[in-house]
Amino acid sequence: MSKSIEVNDLNVYYGDFLAVEGVNIHIEPRTVTAFIGPSGCGKSTFLRTLNRMHEVIPGAHVKGSVKLDGEDLYGAGVDPVLVRRHVGMVFQRPNPFPTMSIRENVLAGIKLNGGRLSKSDQDAIVEKSLRGANLWNEVRDRLDKPGGGLSGGQQQRLCIARTVAVSPDVILMDEPCSALDPISTFAVEELIEELKRVYTIVIVTHNMQQASRVSDKTAFFNIAGTGKPGKLIEYDDTSTIFTTPSVQATEDYVSGRFG
Repeated sequence: MSKSIEVNDLNVYYGDFLAVEGVNIHIEPRTVTAFIGPSGCGKSTFLRTLNRMHEVIPGAHVKGSVKLDGEDLYGAGVDPVLVRRHVGMVFQRPNPFPTMSIRENVLAGIKLNGGRLSKSDQDAIVEKSLRGANLWNEVRDRLDKPGGGLSGGQQQRLCIARTVAVSPDVILMDEPCSALDPISTFAVEELIEELKRVYTIVIVTHNMQQASRVSDKTAFFNIAGTGKPGKLIEYDDTSTIFTTPSVQATEDYVSGRFG
């Protein structure tokens, strides 16, 4: 299930504009890696290159390589849809399909990938995925009700259930708690802690406390100014980044002096 990610000399472009420059990073399996840094420094853009989601923007392309357990996601003939099945994504705002039931939401990714399952197999996946997202006990009696009728925190966990239903190797999370209240945030953070037993998780967060609570490793991105590319400044164990970083800009950021 869980796989490593190896990124070498990655440059991310939107047309001619260099958005992120020269990223080298190794992300280990079954760990949580947090991307931190000021707004506009390229961390979400870089996150999206890990499953080729940035390509939905016309003109977006990369140079360099992103390897999942040694296989280049940008290799010739690699299908981006297949990449996204192995590397799932949870977005900033919960985005369940509002007209679909809770059950249909969980199964949406499987059906999108052309999977045909018996009713009993579907039932098993729905229960397993919702249990995996710590949501089963809250929704088990209303699986046929619309996903849009859940609270914000429940909707986000439903999106996580939808992501894990297709059995990815990696789960990317782009500020998954920024639209949630503190109690829902705590529920998602607890869930991340459980999910990393099975998956490699990469999370973008603006919340320093969250990064220090949930992640094993932290990558600090920064930008020299408007119109300049974002760069990976420092990458280390989270405890090191927050207590004894080796770059002054990292220390300034995590201590709240800028950003």
